[in-house]
Amino acid sequence: MIHSRRGSKVLVCLAAFGTAGAACGANPDPIEEVNLTHAALTAAPLGSTLPGIDAGDFAGFKAAFLSVEAITDGVGPIFNERSCGGCHDNGAPGGAGENIERRFGRFVNGAFDPLASLGGTLRQLFTVANFNNPNLPASSRGQCQPGNPTLCCIPAEVEPPQATIRNVGRLTTPLFGLGLVDAMPDSFFDALQAAQPAAIRGVVNRVPVILPNPGDPSQSIRSVRVGRFGWKAGVSTLLQFAADAYNNEMAITTQHCFHGISINDFALENAPNAPNGSVLDGCDDLAPRQPASFGPSVGLSSTLGAQVDEPVGSCAGGRTQIQDDVFEFAGFMTALAPPSRDFSDQISVTRGQPLFAQVGCAGCHVSTTFRTPANPAPVSIDDAGSESVRVPGNFAFNPYSDYLVHDMGALGDRIGNAPPDDPTLPGDSLEVTRRMRTAPLWGIRFRNHLLHDGRVSDVASAVRLHDGQAAASRNAFNALSAAAQHDLVQFVRSL
Repeated sequence: MIHSRRGSKVLVCLAAFGTAGAACGANPDPIEEVNLTHAALTAAPLGSTLPGIDAGDFAGFKAAFLSVEAITDGVGPIFNERSCGGCHDNGAPGGAGENIERRFGRFVNGAFDPLASLGGTLRQLFTVANFNNPNLPASSRGQCQPGNPTLCCIPAEVEPPQATIRNVGRLTTPLFGLGLVDAMPDSFFDALQAAQPAAIRGVVNRVPVILPNPGDPSQSIRSVRVGRFGWKAGVSTLLQFAADAYNNEMAITTQHCFHGISINDFALENAPNAPNGSVLDGCDDLAPRQPASFGPSVGLSSTLGAQVDEPVGSCAGGRTQIQDDVFEFAGFMTALAPPSRDFSDQISVTRGQPLFAQVGCAGCHVSTTFRTPANPAPVSIDDAGSESVRVPGNFAFNPYSDYLVHDMGALGDRIGNAPPDDPTLPGDSLEVTRRMRTAPLWGIRFRNHLLHDGRVSDVASAVRLHDGQAAASRNAFNALSAAAQHDLVQFVRSL
């Protein structure tokens, strides 16, 4: 059963989701708890919600997701997009996108160096350029142009000459069904790894939780959880996924509280080719500045604190509070249903299904059925659960991914697992930087670009570029007849 942000129970009529049973009439028998599955959503249009999600809540989440931000809201000084929906729009809001971000780095003595002092590894593609801030602090006045004391000049970020790994593309990933994946326990991914043959066995990528979900008592700041989001499986929760994108893609900084501790990891602006937070004071954007007392109250300097775009304030008294926009973005992702199946080419799909296993695709793109816990933890805005959203319990779904990272050989992008870059950790080895998370295949027909850098647009071409632990499957696919390859591709496109 799902509780909406207002805590109301939602009654579900099975027929509304394409399952067998009586139609919804004037006096249907109410069903409060029901084991609805991914298969039951076959007829649902892309972008639909999971069963039981409150329609009013989802409308609010979606509006926040599609909202276009401006420099007066905090966009700047450098960014990749002005809205979540601007990147995630293939097929429906929440889809993959046309946007391909760019990354760089280098290896020093065999270890990956993100060139953090030069803005690495993410190169934001856009800048707010030149703008006047009439409230520019005295310490920053006149530093851009003589005779124009309030002018701010923000150059575009460039790839530094020190980079040897250059212009690496990262495609915007689809968000459908991610709330279900977020709800899965770590032990499930461990079991998937244990079942794989040694030759293709993936790595369960355990990463620190930077922004815990207050609704999940197992999470705390810097606790460790299986990473399952992002091309490198470097992000462990949807809240963190949302805060990271808000900061690094849209350039809007946030501060949060968790059990009395201020989380400032997403509170520092990105500066062009400079460390986070080093932008000239007052030249980050035109959002209202925080009072001088704010920074020290949450563990930041007065200068850095003044630039935080969306804070929640003091964390005194053990307060827990997730910033509103970040919660709503995570709520939108949590609520989205998986893509439906497409059986319009039933004959080819039926012939292609056994071939998918025969050539070895199912070794990593597992056909294993996932099932959410009976009582999944809600994604909450605070400890009290005053606003929360929850996926259905005992919900079966098939994303066709093990969510593990595998050595992809020449297809690996050689970028270390970032953001966020953690200078306290040793740089990744070349082998580690070749690892990529197995991309889920559900809904692949709605995507215009495939692979991590979007270099191809069709399934067959993507398979032929697989390497490393996927090389044997690639070779087996190439050995099939043209007709068999077509059938296998049609099966994949049906997912």
